[in-house]
Amino acid sequence: MTGNTAVTELNARWQTPEERAARGRAGRARAPRSGHAEYEPAPDRADPVDLLERQSAARVQELVPIRYGRMTESPFRFYRGAAAIMAADLAGTPVSGLRAQLCGDAHMLNFRLLGSPERNLLFDINDFDETLPGPWEWDVKRLAASLVIAGRENGYDDGERADVVRAAVRSYRERMHEFAGMRDLDVWYAKADAEQLQVVADGELHKRGRKQLAEALEKARTRDSLQAFEKLTHLEGGERRITATPPLVVPVADLLPDRERGEFQERIQDLIERYGATLQSDRQHLLRRFSVVDMARKVVGVGSVGTRCWIVLLLGRDGEDPLFLQAKEADESVLARHVGASEYAEQGERVVSGQRLMQAASDIFLGWAGAHGIDGRERDFYVRQLRDWKGIAEPALMVPRGMATFGEMCGATLARAHARSGDRIAVAAYLGRGEAFDHALVTFAESYADQNERDFQALVAAVKSGRVPAEEA
Repeated sequence: MTGNTAVTELNARWQTPEERAARGRAGRARAPRSGHAEYEPAPDRADPVDLLERQSAARVQELVPIRYGRMTESPFRFYRGAAAIMAADLAGTPVSGLRAQLCGDAHMLNFRLLGSPERNLLFDINDFDETLPGPWEWDVKRLAASLVIAGRENGYDDGERADVVRAAVRSYRERMHEFAGMRDLDVWYAKADAEQLQVVADGELHKRGRKQLAEALEKARTRDSLQAFEKLTHLEGGERRITATPPLVVPVADLLPDRERGEFQERIQDLIERYGATLQSDRQHLLRRFSVVDMARKVVGVGSVGTRCWIVLLLGRDGEDPLFLQAKEADESVLARHVGASEYAEQGERVVSGQRLMQAASDIFLGWAGAHGIDGRERDFYVRQLRDWKGIAEPALMVPRGMATFGEMCGATLARAHARSGDRIAVAAYLGRGEAFDHALVTFAESYADQNERDFQALVAAVKSGRVPAEEA
């Protein structure tokens, strides 16, 4: 547990449920629920392109044009890379004063299918690069706005988009009330598995929607290290090597001359060994059964493009027993300048601790370590499996009812994640049983979607003028 979140929980431990509920209702005086509808850009709002350029300055410069290329594909793709912009905007919005561990980038595509250590398929939050304790409202607003932006791209009308947002926010509110009445251990054990998702689908989706979910569940179970092994590697001189597909995947052998390559490979090998110390003892034992055989730089995501990300191929019993790990650079959260710095000195530990706190079950190989990069600078990394039964939604295929159902699952999942770290009784009391907060977020999400489109057009104009470079990849 981190920072002020731990303080909140410690204080709540010495209060009765009635006192915690009263604290939540008192938050309405500070931030009326209807007031969350408000969004107006600040008079001194920073140029969104300036914010993106400041982020890009610390990244791998040859990859930055790919980031801009992806962000200019659509307003939704832009939104996925604009967490820093929205964090600055949310800092000026009303808050109840209640905090929880935040995802920090809770847009709809960061909710997906994941494999648990027990090999069950769960629905959970996936991306924690920006995680920090902060106002719980910020995660809910980022989710709500993403649903509107995706709905606009699908051609939904105003009423359909409003229904989608209300469904997600109502699900968050109602689930938080359920958690408020549960024992602490029951909250901790709560999860949404594939069987529960199928039950929801059978009741809420039409035949096509149920078929799409069944296909997504089946596909997710195939996305593991063995599938990545077959797709990303080849035999070369009898040895297994990562296949080059530049600029998205570039083996270290193609990045550096022999001498520098050997030194850098030793650094990555050392990173893997030191990272192992952050795993549970039984998992350390498992990791030691594998040996590093190759590594490559990989471009990932939209907002993360340009951060240093390495995929590392390890082999176990024989040449057909692979483990693919991903070591991804962890920088300071975009929330930090607005909510305060992390209590963790290493940013990789910040990411891992936040993920373990918010997820119902985390990757058994999730850990962290620091390493010197190609440029010789010390950087923080977190490490996890490259693929572990991951399945992602496809918003473009969703009809309004399907997106509303997906939004409900996201809202419930986010409530569970916040309930593990924040004061769930206070948050539930603040939200109340009525729909004031639900309706307010419909208005907010539409207003922020307008802002996102303006920012998207600003980046498109910056590319056209030559201010920033962009390329497709």
